[in-house]
Amino acid sequence: MTLLSRVLGLVRDVVVASYFGASGSADAFFVAFKIPNFLRRLFAEGAFSQAFVPVLSEYRTQRSLFDVQQLVNRVAGSLGSVLISLTLLAVVAAPVLTALFAPGFYLHDSERYELASEMLRITFPYLALISLTAFAGAILNSYERFAVPAFTPVLLNVCLIGAAVWLSPWFEEPIFALAWGVLAAGFVQLMFQLPFLWRIRLLPVPRPDFGDPGVRQILKLMLPALFGVSVAQVNLLLDTVLASFLQTGSVSWLYYSDRLSELPLGVFGIAIATVILPSLSRKHAAKSAEQFAHTLDWAVRMVLLIGLPAALALVLLAEPLLITLFHYGALTERDVAMAAGSLRAYGFGLLAFMLIKVLAPGFFSRQDTKTPVKIAVIAMTANMVMNLVLIWPLAHVGLALATSLSAFLNAGLLLRGLLRDGVFRWQPGWPLLLLRLLAANLVMAALLLYLSPAVEQWLGWGLYQRAWQMGLLVVLGAGLYGAVLLLCGLRLRHLRA
Repeated sequence: MTLLSRVLGLVRDVVVASYFGASGSADAFFVAFKIPNFLRRLFAEGAFSQAFVPVLSEYRTQRSLFDVQQLVNRVAGSLGSVLISLTLLAVVAAPVLTALFAPGFYLHDSERYELASEMLRITFPYLALISLTAFAGAILNSYERFAVPAFTPVLLNVCLIGAAVWLSPWFEEPIFALAWGVLAAGFVQLMFQLPFLWRIRLLPVPRPDFGDPGVRQILKLMLPALFGVSVAQVNLLLDTVLASFLQTGSVSWLYYSDRLSELPLGVFGIAIATVILPSLSRKHAAKSAEQFAHTLDWAVRMVLLIGLPAALALVLLAEPLLITLFHYGALTERDVAMAAGSLRAYGFGLLAFMLIKVLAPGFFSRQDTKTPVKIAVIAMTANMVMNLVLIWPLAHVGLALATSLSAFLNAGLLLRGLLRDGVFRWQPGWPLLLLRLLAANLVMAALLLYLSPAVEQWLGWGLYQRAWQMGLLVVLGAGLYGAVLLLCGLRLRHLRA
């Protein structure tokens, strides 16, 4: 379901690129969408889920269904009241938020600033709707109903594709259709999950109660987790802030390259993290240290198995991927060349982004949110320094490279902390696995370099020729990668959790 959602998200970006390219209006929309989307990832799917799931798992393991229902009701009421207040404030203060998140627009481009501010008033309520959707999804994930929350983002993509294709001609400023599509998607996604909560008898009846012990425990865990879980998102937002000072198109180039790197991150990294968090929380509650360590080790192996070839493919095939997916309609050859640089920089950090997603649950499942916060502060500080250093020689590419470098620092410190605490222990077979991965990735990289045509050929081809050639490279590259692993002795039984 996550794969389906991410692939359709890619289709959405292809449609948006075709209709709006990397224009000033596209820059304005991406800022207006990124602000609530950033807060959603940081607050709802990040800090809230990482704090809520361990507490809910503890209630499920140690208490009655009635106690679980009361916790769900009180969290729903408390969360809903905060979100409504925040949304009302943000809609009124939209120009201030736009100036804060895109100061370059405010100082140097009044047209993009005003356009982004107006669209932010439409898109910001999405935060409240999608946060409640994430709350519902966290409950379903805790009860092993993974498919429904994983499918839900498909509805956002359908709404945005429909808005671009059918609604945009009806607006004097066509980009506004996307903003209304975001708002509609928030309602649709929330309504979709409610029947499934009813089936497991946990459809909430909201009752605000900030004094409830469970709510207090979630808030206690959540406040430091606001920084700890989504440092990558904070870094990406800093990229947007600084990119708003660069030439027109910079925000869009970073957006398109980030979206491509998000595909493997979302399909595999976030999916693995989503599955292991409830499992780790239950194993910690049951005091099963050996199984806890085994699950973490399995998650890291899966990330290396998938993340290494994905990162190599993004770096080696940056221009062909962007040309095949986005070089139609309004997106120019120059846009492709500029976005390819930042895609390579994000591809370099893909493995670190994925490792952060699976290592952070090792802390949050034990209700330890302070350690990731300290690590996040170090990584964010390093990212800001590297941003200021690298933006001068490399412009938007320097912003992407700084994000990747800080992600490696973050992942390394998380791993060191888990090893120090003794909750992560290397399981047997690591040296042999690393040798197998090295051999398979080298052979795959050689094949891609040998078979991929020159950029000029990709630009000269039409849609079907590009799609055929890219499909062939993907199939041959993945097939050869798997074949080398098999020849080196790797079997499916070695990959089981």
